[in-house]
Amino acid sequence: MILSDKTIIKMLKDKSLIIDPVTDEQIQPASVDIRLGNTFSIVDDTPDGVISLSSEIRYKTITADKYLILPGQFVLATTMEYFELPDDLTAFVEGRSSLGRMGLFIQNAGWVDPGFKGEITLELFNANRCAIELQSGRRVGQLVFAKMDDKAQNPYNGKYQGQKGATGSRVFMDKDK
Repeated sequence: MILSDKTIIKMLKDKSLIIDPVTDEQIQPASVDIRLGNTFSIVDDTPDGVISLSSEIRYKTITADKYLILPGQFVLATTMEYFELPDDLTAFVEGRSSLGRMGLFIQNAGWVDPGFKGEITLELFNANRCAIELQSGRRVGQLVFAKMDDKAQNPYNGKYQGQKGATGSRVFMDKDK
């Protein structure tokens, strides 16, 4: 079941769902708008030009209110908002159509697990021939919340729990190496 604005507001008031900061204007009929934070990360060049799944990836991270994403560039960004989802709630991240129409693809693997706590890292790609100026605080997408039929037996407690800022890949920590 997708949560309505009425239910989202109730959960925020009783603190069973945490979104901080959040304004009344961000709450939509069936979602909550998410805003772009101010940290941006790009993969640091490697000597051989290869990124390995089994080695830690290094990133260059900057803090800025504006970021120019070049044509064909990939950058990690973060939400302004910090989230805490209860063990019986999941969320889908959707990019804004208005930004997609500019050639800005917004992804984050599209899913937020029940029990997740932290800021959401967004994967941005500029598919346009022109650079796009990103600005901290601007709406970049929305979270659509779905109530689960029961609490998760094993709520999220993975390698991204508690993340803040544009958090790089931690695939090297996977147990199935």
